[in-house]
This record gives sequence, structure tokens and C-alpha cells, in this order.
Amino acid sequence: MQRFAPGSVWLVGAGPGDPALLTLKAVHALGQADVVLHDALAGRAALAHARRGSEIMAVGKRKAAPSLPQARISALLVAHARAGRRVVRLKGGDPFVFGRGGEEALALAEAGIPFEIIPGLSAGTAGPALAGIPVTHRGMASAVTFLTGHDEQGGLPEGLDWAAIAHGAPTLVAFMALTTLDALAVRLIAAGRDPATPVAVISRASLPNQETLTTTLGAATLAARRASIGSPALVVIGEVVGLAATLAAGMAVPKHAAVAR
Repeated sequence: MQRFAPGSVWLVGAGPGDPALLTLKAVHALGQADVVLHDALAGRAALAHARRGSEIMAVGKRKAAPSLPQARISALLVAHARAGRRVVRLKGGDPFVFGRGGEEALALAEAGIPFEIIPGLSAGTAGPALAGIPVTHRGMASAVTFLTGHDEQGGLPEGLDWAAIAHGAPTLVAFMALTTLDALAVRLIAAGRDPATPVAVISRASLPNQETLTTTLGAATLAARRASIGSPALVVIGEVVGLAATLAAGMAVPKHAAVAR
């Protein structure tokens, strides 16, 4: 396995939360690191693989909670690497899927710091799979669109082509979309997506307390509120959600919330 050189940074995907879904290379990196800067991970058990004596720093962001600015996080990565340390930046899911890994990689490149990318299993595919929802399915969904449910100000991202999103792919997967679910549904319906389109809201993907609420696009906001679905949560929109009832019946899956019609 590749040697982790002093003075370098590895941007590591921790997967959706279940530590058993870490890659072997992620475990390898954690076992060599001098410093680990980690997000507000759903599965803190991943940190159990960190080398004994390594410095562990929480730098994650949570909505409505104090957090380090992104520029400060990037500066810390550069500073620790320049001090000759082996630095792991541990990020939930995959570093390059709504994880700001690209921003941190650019900061390292501009500072002349050598770095490695270790991809992680994204919640955008793992969460639906564990709920019995294939994001693609022959004859039903041959394309999938991933989008974020909020921007830096906490609202839906501006400047998106909602008509293209509504009609461009049979399956949509929205990350971090629980608080903007109402606005998301309104935008999609206004752009022509059928209000009867099946929707799944998947909370705490891959963890023992994962919950999945199935509903429709038109009823999703009220259904999620009534079910008290917790965050972090993914929203899956499309006919593939209808497969969950059959596929989940044959799986050892986490608890599913009641179906809302």
C-alpha cells in the first residue's frame, strides 16, 4: 500500500457513516496520519482507525452551529503539512461530492503541498441502496441527477435550470435537502414534475437508526414534518422509489417510517 509521506495531505472519504463502509485505503491513511481534521461525521467510529497519538481536530460544519470558515480549514491543512506532518482530511461520503474537497485540493495545489485523493462511498448512492432503492433501473431510470439542497446561505442554490432538472433525469437525489424540501418540491412541480412522483426521505443513511419515509412529491413536506424525520437526510425523487417496498422486504434493513399517501 502507498506510503504516506510527511508534509503531505490525504483527502479521505469516510463514506456515509457506517465505519464498515470505509475503504481499505482510508483505514491505511488514518493509521499513518499525524493529524486528522474531520467533519461532523455521522459515524465517528471511523476515527477509531486513527494512529494512536495522532492529533484529532473537529472542523465540521453543522447548520445553525458555530464552525470554522472554509478558508481557515484550508489554511490549517497547509500549515500542518508545511510543518512536516502527515495530514488526513476526513470527510463524510466522498470528498468530491458536495464535500468541498475540490476547494481544499485547489488550496493545497496553490500552496505547493502534495496531496492524495481517497474516494469514499457517497451517501447519494449508498443511502438509497440500503433503503432498497436503486437510483438506476433498466426500463425505469437510465440516468440520475445529484444536487445539493442548500447553498452557503442555507437556501436552494440559485441559478439552476429547474426545468432541465425536473425533466432531465428520471431519478433525482438531493443532498442535505430536508430543510429546503418544501422549496425543492415547489420548484420541481412548477417546472413540470408530476406531484404524484414517488419520493423517499432517507435519514441517517447507513447507520443503525436509518429511517426511510416514502411519500410523493406533492405531499413530501407535510409527511416529513409529521414523521419528524431527522437530519442528515437525502431526498430521492423518481419512480425507482416504488421498488423499495419489494426490495426492502427481502433485506435486513433499518427501520422504515410509515408510508404517507
